[in-house]
Amino acid sequence: MKQTRRQWLGATGAGAVAAAQQRSKLNILFMLSDDHSTPYLGIYGSGTKSPNLDRFGREGIVFDKMFTVAPQCVTSRAGLMTGRSAVAARMTRFSSALPPDEITLPEVLRESGYYTGICGRTFHLDGSGRLGPITEGLMQKLNFRTFQKRVDYLDRGSDQNGVGKHLETFLDKAPKGKPFFMWMNFSDPHHVWDTKHPTLRHNPSEIKLPPQLPDLPGVREDLSRYLDEISHLDGLCEGIFEILKKRGLDQNTLVMFCGDNGMAFPHGKGSLFDPGLNVPLMVRWPGVVKPDRKSSALISGEDIAPTLIEAAGGKVPARMQGKSIVPLLKGESFAEREYIFAERGPHGGSTYTLETKASSFDQSRCVRSKKWKLIYNCSPYQEYWPVDSANDPGWKQILAAHQAGTLKPEHEQAYFTRPRPVYQLFDLEKDPGEMNNLAGKPGYAEIEKQLKIALTEKMMVDFDYLPLPIPGPE
Repeated sequence: MKQTRRQWLGATGAGAVAAAQQRSKLNILFMLSDDHSTPYLGIYGSGTKSPNLDRFGREGIVFDKMFTVAPQCVTSRAGLMTGRSAVAARMTRFSSALPPDEITLPEVLRESGYYTGICGRTFHLDGSGRLGPITEGLMQKLNFRTFQKRVDYLDRGSDQNGVGKHLETFLDKAPKGKPFFMWMNFSDPHHVWDTKHPTLRHNPSEIKLPPQLPDLPGVREDLSRYLDEISHLDGLCEGIFEILKKRGLDQNTLVMFCGDNGMAFPHGKGSLFDPGLNVPLMVRWPGVVKPDRKSSALISGEDIAPTLIEAAGGKVPARMQGKSIVPLLKGESFAEREYIFAERGPHGGSTYTLETKASSFDQSRCVRSKKWKLIYNCSPYQEYWPVDSANDPGWKQILAAHQAGTLKPEHEQAYFTRPRPVYQLFDLEKDPGEMNNLAGKPGYAEIEKQLKIALTEKMMVDFDYLPLPIPGPE
């Protein structure tokens, strides 16, 4: 039987805490960038100017197949903090607060003797965004603001240039002799792309475009500004690494760097294509993780919390669905995942109208192996629209090319097919841009069936509310 939050917290006591403190003094710093797709760090070979994060990656292990549980900030972070899918954690609505009975990573670590904190960009799990006076009043009435009780140090601010000050304040407050866990949230490279590194710039004409993006001047301009934001993030991270070193904490701190979800471009944030889900993941763990390692193991956002709990010597609650990758970090035998899963639900805080586009409301699920991806669209009549960046030059020029009939057929089909297909099947080895839908085509029926069965099982385990992709009797 799965433990409830109350049962799990009640099962720990002073003896368990003391034992945990004796067993591990490892500090943990979890650094989360915002809307950051793989491969956009230099260490992934993309040409992105990120010298500090590249150096950090070379000091540990770099993963190129880390996938968040959702392509949106709120829902993806729910998976990172609970070790569960967004559906299982009941966090598919963007404006939702994390249910009070869900167990989070910092709570588990605090029960193991850790001093815990969250700082930086709004961390999105206490009811996100500007909810309005009525909804905000209901949040207070229902006692849905819970994170003040879940951690020792909480700063809800979004001043990304001040994250170093937050870390300094947090470390000053940390009791001597106690290990710490800090979840540090950056704004970069979230839209709007208007923050530049003082020296590092990306030339639009020199950027290599991924296959899903049409080669238009506005698209190149947008992508160059996005990469400039990543360079700015890289400079902020340099300051964080210097703080750890200055305080003599760099050798006894596991540092994990990760993206929360993908880039706010077409086929990216808000979609279940790889650019919406595939994010950077790097881990530096001195004395445990050997440097200059790379891994292509499938990793889910569900796996982050169990991994950090096990690294700290704690006990992973049975409620968590993820799989610890500590053996992989240590270079030991590791049975990797066959599949990752993700969901898409409402985005932002607006209500539903007849004009609502897929950027605000979409209901879809996906299953991905190393070679295959199946996307299941349950709201195919919603008009496709990119999240956050629809007013930027790139999408405006894509719209203009569509209206002029000058888009390539693959881009026309990707963004302007309506209704969208209910099922989309992609061979990721032959079609990494996920442009050629193989669902329903001869020769692919068996793999489509296998993926539908895997997705059906996941949806059943999560008590998903959407119709199952495997039909039952009439």
